[in-house]
Amino acid sequence: MNGPAAALKPNLATEAAAFPPLPRPAILNLGASRIRDIANAAMGRSDVAAFWFGESDVPTPGFIREAGAMAIAAGETYYTQNLGLPELRVAIGAYIGRLHGTPVAPGRIAVVASGVSGLMLAQQMLVSPGDRVVIVTPIWPNLTEQPQILGGEVVRVPLEVEGGRWTLDLDRLRDALTPQTRVLVLNSPNNPTGWTIAQDALEEVFALCRRYGIWVITDDAYERLIYTGARSAPSLLPIADPEDRLVSVNTFSKAWSMTGWRIGWMVAPEPFIEELGKVIEYNTSCVPKFTQLGALAAIEGNRGEAAVADLVTGLRASRQMLVEGLSRHPGIEVPAADGAMYAFLRIHGIADDMALAHELLATTGLGLAPGSAFGPEGQGWLRWCFAARPEKIADGLARLDRYLAAKGIQ
Repeated sequence: MNGPAAALKPNLATEAAAFPPLPRPAILNLGASRIRDIANAAMGRSDVAAFWFGESDVPTPGFIREAGAMAIAAGETYYTQNLGLPELRVAIGAYIGRLHGTPVAPGRIAVVASGVSGLMLAQQMLVSPGDRVVIVTPIWPNLTEQPQILGGEVVRVPLEVEGGRWTLDLDRLRDALTPQTRVLVLNSPNNPTGWTIAQDALEEVFALCRRYGIWVITDDAYERLIYTGARSAPSLLPIADPEDRLVSVNTFSKAWSMTGWRIGWMVAPEPFIEELGKVIEYNTSCVPKFTQLGALAAIEGNRGEAAVADLVTGLRASRQMLVEGLSRHPGIEVPAADGAMYAFLRIHGIADDMALAHELLATTGLGLAPGSAFGPEGQGWLRWCFAARPEKIADGLARLDRYLAAKGIQ
């Protein structure tokens, strides 16, 4: 090749080398999952007692699996409506009415491809570059990374330990909720701490958000996993008007042990839901019909409620067993909390939670999630998912005891 084109070719190659084929900076700046870092270190090992993921070791109840299997056998494998099957949206609205005393019209409900998908959709609907998003932390890292993908500015309001319990400093949260705030994200019961906001505090925060026009996104994944004797954790749904700037995101994953089904729902003002259909189309298009029919079986009738009650009973027993086992050691701190499926603990004198998680795995096969996976507030902590059978909890405690004895820690 001769002439001007040939002269340009080396320059183009040099320019391409200076700009490698990478995504935009917001993606490059995302943090990788520290939980996966620990789990990947255990690949190929058969001697690991893993408590790092937020998942019950009980499979999806049989009647739900049967409903999904029957739908597949019947050939229900085609596209469905963007917002979900009408009958499932009606059933979710009725379920909310039974749980919270205030039914929700199906026009305010969307079925989404998992709770995390619903949370991302909510952020996509609301957050523009530079928008201020206030989040109570520590928290599942997806919730802080999502607005950053969209160019939002994340303001963290950390929980604190007072009197042996996880608590929220309401004054600190009020100070963070300025008129310039676009969104408040609340996860209660909280992952990883189990902290659960009181109803009066929740209403106070909501009143302030109403005054400033702040949208509230609630991650309600653990609302049924509550150990106070209530059927549900405190919620804004019973007190919010249909037009309030509230987006409640929920999932079938936790309460019905359906993590692998990837299905959840959103409740929001009707105009929001009408526009949401477009954004669902550009993300996942729709949720598979057989998955939705399994979810319908979970949420209709008495069998689903019985399954939730059985799960919570088992979780309460495992929680007590784990906390009592950990509390035998004066050097371990386990602040009290009312919900979710996790104990958030720390061993005094050990500050590097990643190194500790790797050492526990390497020396005893005990697999716990590092606290720093949930933000800087979790540095030095570990998360232990107690959604496991008693014999597995006992084995995990025995492994930890061996580690502490070898280290001379009481």
